Amino acid sequence: MAISPPAHGPYARHAMAYVLAGGRGSRLMELTDRRAKPAVFFGGKTRIVDFALSNALNSGIRRIAVATQYKAHSLIRHLQQGWGFFRSERNESFDILPASQRVHEDRWYLGTADAVFQNIDIVQSYAPQFIVILAGDHIYKMDYEIMLAEHVENGADVTVGCLEVPRAEASGFGVMHVDEHDRVVEFREKPADPPPMPGKPDRSLASMGIYVFEATRLFELLREDTDDPHSSHDFGKDIIPKLVGGGRAFAHQLSRSCVRSRAEAEPYWRDVGTLDAYFDANIDLTTVVPALDLYDHKWPIWTYSEMTAPAKFVHDGDGRRGEAVTSLVSGDCIVSGAQLSNSLLFTGVRAHSYATIDRAVILPRVEIGRSARLSNVIVDRGVRVPDGLVVGEDPEQDAARFRRTENGVCLITQDMITRLG
Repeated sequence: MAISPPAHGPYARHAMAYVLAGGRGSRLMELTDRRAKPAVFFGGKTRIVDFALSNALNSGIRRIAVATQYKAHSLIRHLQQGWGFFRSERNESFDILPASQRVHEDRWYLGTADAVFQNIDIVQSYAPQFIVILAGDHIYKMDYEIMLAEHVENGADVTVGCLEVPRAEASGFGVMHVDEHDRVVEFREKPADPPPMPGKPDRSLASMGIYVFEATRLFELLREDTDDPHSSHDFGKDIIPKLVGGGRAFAHQLSRSCVRSRAEAEPYWRDVGTLDAYFDANIDLTTVVPALDLYDHKWPIWTYSEMTAPAKFVHDGDGRRGEAVTSLVSGDCIVSGAQLSNSLLFTGVRAHSYATIDRAVILPRVEIGRSARLSNVIVDRGVRVPDGLVVGEDPEQDAARFRRTENGVCLITQDMITRLG
């Protein structure tokens, strides 16, 4: 039976967004040694988690909760600094929910579903009609209001956000097999032979880890799941397959709700879960027409904005000219007689004279010494790059000193620099 629409306003105003942001992101290697994947820097001034949160805010959702677990301090500090503008007197709320043994003294979050179950009392206190479950570690722009309206129209028990991917690449995802009405008839986790989309034999629908539920129905499902000793307490492994088999599960394609400016040709979604994927997505932002438009004022990516001086470029002599070409340079950066190309500098970077930097993702507060030559690198926050250091020209030497990927990208951390002696 279809859910009756809210009495006032759009569906998003009667929804709560619940962001799952506890993942470690181990494939990002040392980049997540001190922070969870959702807290990793992206795009010059934001963190990865800001995209899911901004989508919720821009969609009209004014109640948001963020569940954290792995090495959460950096993430919690960012959320407190950048997302504390919600006001209870305007019927808004923003809750940070660390794993805190609320159910049992030795029980942390056991899975994505358990991360919601352990905070049911907090969620219920706000009396939302809908719950939008979000992964906090993907880069995309999406209007959840469209997905909510589709959920109501279909009278669904759950609506699963899905991305159309080449069938040959779908084995790494949870794949939805749907009928011509987008009802999910089968769910397969990382199948060797992914089911195709109706009418598109070379394409499959991959789950984005985004789910819409009617709140009371979700609470019922979570209570049943927590009492099941055989459950792994996970949405993708337990809750969704159960509804596919015995309920009304529908797929919502990103193409119908992806927010695009004129500059964006195709729906954009990235899992920047490996160093190569992270590097490529950041470097793409420096191109003339990037696949993701961060300059779209109609759908801003909200974040914590530091009060900084403008970026500065100084010196204009032969071989010592402060310049940047095809690059993004954030506030409080000083490019002092260094040459920068095809690169992205986060806040507070200092690049000293005679340094050359090409295809580099430089995280906040990095200092690059004189005459350093860096190419195809990710430099972690706060690193002091020594004078004359050369990275990106000798693969064997790079691999011996730093974390080098299959695609030849080097991750540089301060611990690695310190070991150089």
